Amino acid sequence: MPRRIIKKYMPDPEFIRQHKSLQFLGHRLHDPNLWHLNRKSTALAFAVGLFCAWIPTPGQMAIAAMIAFYVRANLPISVVLVWITNPLTMPPMFYFAYWLGMFLLGRDTPGDDFQFSVDSVLASLGEIGGPFLFGCLVLGIISSAAGYFGINLFWRTVVRKRWDERNQKNN
Repeated sequence: MPRRIIKKYMPDPEFIRQHKSLQFLGHRLHDPNLWHLNRKSTALAFAVGLFCAWIPTPGQMAIAAMIAFYVRANLPISVVLVWITNPLTMPPMFYFAYWLGMFLLGRDTPGDDFQFSVDSVLASLGEIGGPFLFGCLVLGIISSAAGYFGINLFWRTVVRKRWDERNQKNN
């Protein structure tokens, strides 16, 4: 079952509840849905984590944690999935978001004379900001939906397979 696979890598909820920096959350930190591995909380966690991974700002983990609290998704999975965007994956992911935003808004991509460097990107931030943020939003929504429905489908498939195996053993 997917629960066993995920549970093996999960941090101990009691350790996190006792962490000094999280004490301001009080009793809300003890909500079982934040820690329990079931199909609903895991699928919501994938939706939250994958959406927040496309937010181009520092503090993605904090944003994912706040949203996970609000929708009662599995907290550790929501936060860990944000790590998809890391220093190695961020440039291609965000360039693709920019390209998709330009495409969807019907704008031309920069010509061959555009030098892709930090200085040139910062100088043209006004021009590329809108398409970039729009692309991030679109990709966040798409990956969030794909993660939610994909985990639901995966979870149901694994459970159905286990039921079929159990029924074959009993017959």
